[in-house]
Amino acid sequence: MLAYSIPTEGAAARLSEVALPEPGAGQVRVAIKACGLNFADLLMQKGTYQDTPTAPFTLGLEIAGVVDKLGPDVAHLSLGDRVAVYSGQGGLAEYGVFDANRAIPLPDGISFENAAAIQIAYGTSHIALDHRAHLQPGETLLVTGAAGGVGLTAVEIGKLMGATVIAHARGQDKLDVARAAGADYLIDASEDLRARVKELGGADVVYDAIGGDVFKAAFRATNPEGRLLPIGFAGGDVPQIPANHLLVKNLTVIGFYIGGYLKFRPQIVQDSFDTLFGWLAEGRIKPHISHVLPLAEAEKGMDLLRDRVATGKVVVTP
Repeated sequence: MLAYSIPTEGAAARLSEVALPEPGAGQVRVAIKACGLNFADLLMQKGTYQDTPTAPFTLGLEIAGVVDKLGPDVAHLSLGDRVAVYSGQGGLAEYGVFDANRAIPLPDGISFENAAAIQIAYGTSHIALDHRAHLQPGETLLVTGAAGGVGLTAVEIGKLMGATVIAHARGQDKLDVARAAGADYLIDASEDLRARVKELGGADVVYDAIGGDVFKAAFRATNPEGRLLPIGFAGGDVPQIPANHLLVKNLTVIGFYIGGYLKFRPQIVQDSFDTLFGWLAEGRIKPHISHVLPLAEAEKGMDLLRDRVATGKVVVTP
């Protein structure tokens, strides 16, 4: 079968023929129909992601497909079941073997592309805003990188939770995408972020996917008792947080990594996915997929993320 893999430590990812995997006890093999790409895939390529597997491994963190073969001790799934899997790796391939307890049956009417696009981006935003930051109706949410894979979902979910949403992104095209997702106010990356947010009354919750100077400006525009979620560092710079300012304004900086919950509280992720797939089936959320590519163009998909050209999600369809 074909897979987009890293063959040895330090090697570049490449598309190559690999052996068809066989499921072990408690595992299923899935014929992969769609795989969502994430910024974490880029970090894995460089070996800088916190959960980078040991080579050889196949990239691709979230998939949707059809159960093709059952391993021993799997009772809750059947051959032919349509499933979504937050796999952590192995998604950019024609087939993958995954722990059966991570496979979620798909409701009727949900496409493979949407199922692959929703798990990490929407799961990150939903758990971060609801479980971690306790965003309340009527509060003001600032989202930076608001047209990106996770940022756009934060805009949509924040609005669904009753917040006033300020979207920060680069360029009118990306701001228009954020507006379509429900943003109430738009701030271009060329503007003074701190000044504009303060003009709008400040932020109660900050969802920051950029880091660096953008986080610093958002930090200074946060209202007393505000909560800040440093979700990612697409700008390349991990900001240093001045603890004395936390004291003065009674601010809270909240750490969040969705993959960590799979290890110590997986039910949190399961409950979130149940909610999200329900919202998707009801039409309350609508994943924005800017590119759908074949497996042969996986590297092009990575370039779209690397160059920050994509809006919303890039999905590969093996």
